[in-house]
Amino acid sequence: MNKIILNKNKVLKLSNVLGMAIQVDKSNNFNINIEQMQNYLKISGAVSIGPLIQYVSTFVNENGELDIEIKLLLQSNYYIKNVQPPYQMERVICVKNCMYVRYQGEENKLKFAYDKINLTAFEEDIPLKGDSYTIFVDQQDDQIIADVFMERADYD
Repeated sequence: MNKIILNKNKVLKLSNVLGMAIQVDKSNNFNINIEQMQNYLKISGAVSIGPLIQYVSTFVNENGELDIEIKLLLQSNYYIKNVQPPYQMERVICVKNCMYVRYQGEENKLKFAYDKINLTAFEEDIPLKGDSYTIFVDQQDDQIIADVFMERADYD
């Protein structure tokens, strides 16, 4: 069953987050990147807690062109000090005042979750910062459950 549930003011809080930036212009296999991150956690004595989180942000690069930053994020059972590149570790990521949707449906239609947030923000004059966190909660065949958070820009 396809379903999108919207909340206009939600807090995203992640703890002990291992992150890895992904180059958009290179051919990346996300599954290999995720496996490498999980192996890094194991080698460090930690365990992945919860689902994969994808962070996406847009910015203007040094050439004045619009560019995309993508990070894969995994929470772990404890904070790892002195992580090695290409990884970064953050104790807490707390993003207040987010527009949020819980999406249930086909994976190839996940864009409707982003569209729902953007359309609601447009209709209700809610400015957004332009970044998003997508938490892939569950997957059964081609059906997924995903939580999408987009930070509002009207609470600074």
